[in-house]
Amino acid sequence: MFKNYFIGVDLGGTKIATGIVDNEGNLLATVKVPTQAEDGWEAVSRRMGDTIDEVLIKANVKASDVGAIGVCAPGALDIPNGIVLSSPNLKWHNVPLKKIIEDRFHIPTYFDNDANVAGLGENRFGAGIGSKHMLYMTVSTGIGGGIIVDGQIYHGSSFGAGEFGHITIDMNGPLCGCGNYGCVEAIASGPAIARNAKEKLADHPESLLNQYTTITAKEVSEAANKGDAYAKEVIETAGRYIGATLAGLINTFNPDLIVIGGGVSNMGELIFKPIRDEVQKRALGSFVANLKIVPAKLGGEVGVMGAIALAQSAGNV
Repeated sequence: MFKNYFIGVDLGGTKIATGIVDNEGNLLATVKVPTQAEDGWEAVSRRMGDTIDEVLIKANVKASDVGAIGVCAPGALDIPNGIVLSSPNLKWHNVPLKKIIEDRFHIPTYFDNDANVAGLGENRFGAGIGSKHMLYMTVSTGIGGGIIVDGQIYHGSSFGAGEFGHITIDMNGPLCGCGNYGCVEAIASGPAIARNAKEKLADHPESLLNQYTTITAKEVSEAANKGDAYAKEVIETAGRYIGATLAGLINTFNPDLIVIGGGVSNMGELIFKPIRDEVQKRALGSFVANLKIVPAKLGGEVGVMGAIALAQSAGNV
């Protein structure tokens, strides 16, 4: 039976964001509450349910009129069965989140990881509108991704596709948190940019970075925007590694669009220019002739809008 409304829930380490749309995609109500992961999975999952109740009330919609609920969560997931296998930020292990939500609301609930859902959200509501074959990369504390093929999330054989951050880009590179050496995440993520800047800062006494007591990617960006040549060089190097990684992905997937989100994408052209330049040098010419590489548009709303897109996609099947 055709239903008129869809709900998305973005479960994060610090906040739960929930929204409801009508069948035309108009956002009717949103709710954000602290996750308070320290309370344990039962309390957090109950809090998630409470936010669903709240958006239903705010939008004046009955649960029986909702076609589907989409949920995105961080960590290692059993996507088909809706189980959070392990989530370090939440300290969850083997939590059957899909079943918990469905048992409470009796609404079909669909489940996916945060990077996949962010990619779907940008594809349906953000920078990727109109794209059928899109790659989404998030560059922040880590580097992740989502693959959209024919307008749908591509999961791979074991539902793990999109781990762009763990592509080896330098076999002699630094140790990554995954245990491998030379992953692009270990070389060009936000923390890696900060580490790279600090490593050779002593050789650059003229750099504005010497004025900071703490250096993160944000300070490197600030210094670069003030004309600091060394800070610009650090960001450019990271951008080139990201660009080389994307070139390999372009040659593999032949997308029509690449959307880049996450905190590092807020550096703007400081990071996007070297990314685009490296892609042009390394990807097959016919694959990049009409390809665009653009910043994400949804910002902090990407999780909830992606979860809504997941619900719409599954609920209208």
